[in-house]
Amino acid sequence: MASRRHGSGASKASDIVSGVPTGASEGASSASHAYRSPVDPPIRDPTAYAFTDHFLDRVTQPGRYVTFDAVREAIVHGQLRWNTSDGWRFAYTDAGVRYVVVVEDTETPSPVVVTGWTEVVDSETARAASRFDETDVETIELRSALSDRSDERIPGEIRPREVDRPFTVGNHRVRTAAGDGSVVCTDCGGRFRSKATLTTRHCR
Repeated sequence: MASRRHGSGASKASDIVSGVPTGASEGASSASHAYRSPVDPPIRDPTAYAFTDHFLDRVTQPGRYVTFDAVREAIVHGQLRWNTSDGWRFAYTDAGVRYVVVVEDTETPSPVVVTGWTEVVDSETARAASRFDETDVETIELRSALSDRSDERIPGEIRPREVDRPFTVGNHRVRTAAGDGSVVCTDCGGRFRSKATLTTRHCR
């Protein structure tokens, strides 16, 4: 299961996501939480979900692109899949970008959004969309490359990217220039070629 912080990290979705969506009754809470098991599909009512501290940290970080509106759309309209490492995922694609939302609703007092991320699935469509600029698309693609092979150094996948607006990985704010095989922290000047080093070395 994806890492998460328990305790106070549960803002109710109804406090943040406005409106009860049409058609959100599929799997809704007519069945008591006590009777749900991990194999039961999660409910599709976004107002029932709380957010973990982990997710709330992510949604405010530059370069994440996961928004509360995207979470709502993913829960209501997204494809639902089971993943052996994370559990239940909702995935919603819009403007060439897939929004993936990981939820949990059987081991917690109320359903929660655990984490979320974005993936470019159609680069041409994403670049043509008014909501994204070139740097946005490059950032999503670079972050995906770092995450997909998090323990490996990937200079060959970093080198083609041009990201001039810093985005957050671990506690570093990084950017990169085309032709450079590393991302560079704008605060400490550290150069990194893998997500593992970004998330284990503190920003000095």
